[in-house]
Amino acid sequence: MYANLFHKLFFLLPLVYHPTKHGIDTSSGSANSGWNFDEHGLDWEGTCMTGRRQSPIRLSIDSSLIMPLPRIFFGNYDERLNRPLTLVNKGYTVDMAIPETRIGQKPFITGGLLKGKYVAEGVHFHWGSPTTRGAEHIINKRRFDIEMHIVHRNAHYNNISEALNYPDGIAVLGIMLKITRTPDRIYPGLRKVFAELPNVIEYHAEGELPGTITLGQLLGDLNTRNFYTYKGSLTTPDCNEAVTWTVFPQPIPIPYSEAAKLWQVLDVNGNPLENNYRAQQRRNNRPVFYRTINLSNYYLRK
Repeated sequence: MYANLFHKLFFLLPLVYHPTKHGIDTSSGSANSGWNFDEHGLDWEGTCMTGRRQSPIRLSIDSSLIMPLPRIFFGNYDERLNRPLTLVNKGYTVDMAIPETRIGQKPFITGGLLKGKYVAEGVHFHWGSPTTRGAEHIINKRRFDIEMHIVHRNAHYNNISEALNYPDGIAVLGIMLKITRTPDRIYPGLRKVFAELPNVIEYHAEGELPGTITLGQLLGDLNTRNFYTYKGSLTTPDCNEAVTWTVFPQPIPIPYSEAAKLWQVLDVNGNPLENNYRAQQRRNNRPVFYRTINLSNYYLRK
């Protein structure tokens, strides 16, 4: 009942994607279009400046609607991908396009505010520096060290280009990473990604991860039953107001030694690519929903 109500009330999406040698650029924008993160997007023009559904925003339980939304279902996330992932330095992030799994289907998600199936297209990251944290969404007044985005396309459309033309085209999962010095632990999927970072230091550099993984291996033991969800935008130009965000508040631990590899990555000008996150945007009375497995405690707090 609740899910049907939300689907009637909300419509959404697109995202800026570009074909590449290896398939689809799953991070938005272009490193050659004249924008950068020097002012964290405060100097970006167009919809980035005038839009009213921009992202990222501050998220908190106290300012959210606590609702019994459907949980996110992760289809084929535990199926091994049919080829190794290729990590690419885009000049403003590092990005990986997601292929089909060995059973001939892509990983996909449903649930939350999403109506229908959304297939995985890519993964990219936002991070800080040795002295700053770089997640994009601030959760309960806290900014985490790194934010990983897993980007999905509505399976109703044939490709990203087509999906961009419709309000229900794209869904993005926001996953927080927290730097820890002990224990020195990293999950298998993330270990392979971060191990490849020294090979993609330069702009346009590419590195192939050894072997194959499942997309679910990037999630570790993430609690996927609790999440925030809202209608927002891209966090890079052209800042299209075209994204349904699902943001998980529980962080995944990552060793300092692994996270430090991100700070060695260079941008399009050969400078350290650090603090590639956008400043917080106005909420403008948008509803933000929080889904939790323990509803009773939060209702009592209201």
